[in-house]
Amino acid sequence: MEGKLYLCATPIGNLEDITFRVLRTLKEVDLIAAEDTRHSIKLLNHFEITTPMTSYHEFNKIEKGRYLVEQLKQGVTIALITDAGTPGISDPGEELVKMAYEAGIEVTSLPGPVACITALTLSGLSTRRFAFEAFLPTDKKEKGLILKELQKESRTILIYEAPHRLLKTLKELYEALGNRKLTVIRELTKKHETVFTTTFTEAIAYYEANEVKGECVLTIEGKDILELLEEEQKNWESLSIEEHMELYIRQGMDKKAAMKAVSTDRGVSKRDIYQYLLNE
Repeated sequence: MEGKLYLCATPIGNLEDITFRVLRTLKEVDLIAAEDTRHSIKLLNHFEITTPMTSYHEFNKIEKGRYLVEQLKQGVTIALITDAGTPGISDPGEELVKMAYEAGIEVTSLPGPVACITALTLSGLSTRRFAFEAFLPTDKKEKGLILKELQKESRTILIYEAPHRLLKTLKELYEALGNRKLTVIRELTKKHETVFTTTFTEAIAYYEANEVKGECVLTIEGKDILELLEEEQKNWESLSIEEHMELYIRQGMDKKAAMKAVSTDRGVSKRDIYQYLLNE
């Protein structure tokens, strides 16, 4: 029989946040694949778990992933854990899940702590729709493209950041997005957890004068949807109907669907668009 891969969420700070199910699974599996065994041994020792561990991280995820999949094929049961939070969220766990599915291995996820959702519920911003960006890329060109995309993002934006890069990231986001509402949440679930509801200009001024400690989650107000609609309407107005049609056709729409989209954008009937094009 083939083994099974268990994605086990571990505490992001407070050890009491671990679930009974995760504790039982970590004790029962044959092997624990951990992001950093030196870090995870503290968790296992605290709960008196003696299951063998092996490392699985960003720098060995391909080679070690193949090894783990072979073990699973031979019937070994494996629990995957990260240093903190849910495996597969902004870590190499997603690669192992893909490899397991490709090999026909059963995978299950044991829910528990995840920093982005915990921060979102604390933010005081809209929780109905959100966009998770994790850490912004270090590559300048790639980061610029993402910041440009975020300019029109109407959902609440979630970004992770390390303390030594926080001020620089806040300045980059302010330059790209303008002075939006912002909540900076540090040290989630830990003794010195702080929730700082602010704006970009206020946050930049504060962190220029105060040292930052602890990992941060930034929750950022999305762009006002009405403002977005007004900007889009201005864009349509600068196009001729033929150009407007061509815009949608290039996106893969047929002529009928494009006419419907254009009529909706311009607030006229589809028949009006059809008649205009017929007369041209």
